[in-house]
Amino acid sequence: MEEIAKVPVITIDGPSSSGKGTLCQALAKKLKWNFIDSGAIYRILALKVLKNKISINKEKTLLSLIKKLNINFFIKNNCIKIFDKNKDISKDIRNEIVGNLASKIASLYKIRKNLLKYQRSFRIFPGLIADGRDMGTVVFRDSKVKIFLDASSETRAIRRMKELKKQGLNIKFNYILSQIKKRDYRDRNRKFSPLIPDKNALLLDSTFLTIEEVIFKAFNYIKKTFILL
Repeated sequence: MEEIAKVPVITIDGPSSSGKGTLCQALAKKLKWNFIDSGAIYRILALKVLKNKISINKEKTLLSLIKKLNINFFIKNNCIKIFDKNKDISKDIRNEIVGNLASKIASLYKIRKNLLKYQRSFRIFPGLIADGRDMGTVVFRDSKVKIFLDASSETRAIRRMKELKKQGLNIKFNYILSQIKKRDYRDRNRKFSPLIPDKNALLLDSTFLTIEEVIFKAFNYIKKTFILL
């Protein structure tokens, strides 16, 4: 346990489409550290629920799914690849239906509690970049570097729309914006592990920043704590 606690962790929390994934990917590549996308874990659970037609009210069934998780994260060709039991599911989990269901599953207390041990198992040397919504406030509370990345809901909706267009999907801006606002409300107001910045987190608003500027600001902040970088 003491050895695990010595592994450095950088947490990046924030709402969807704020740029967390891109920032975490850049930091993981730069530092050559391990990476976890906690939101993807909930999306994988959501995908399993949809494929097996499971009701999210069936708590025992959901908990049994957690025991069978075998997820790996890789960065390849400037993309984050997510594997579940050696199957690449990176694209399968990136749609609005899966995302909305994942947000609902994430509000269930017993699911969040039972996922804690699994999420913390990614904390191995030389270090971990943790992407999520409660990484700094709950999962890795002892992290020395915490960043909360945000952006206006309109900016995030535009970014999400561009991502979907790359996938060949043409979804109207107003629909995406409404879904983002609903998800934000659910994430920020859930009873357990709400989406809030840790009191010690650096607050970064990416609304009017390029991704290069976000990475620059974040890395400079990180260097102040990890002097050896």
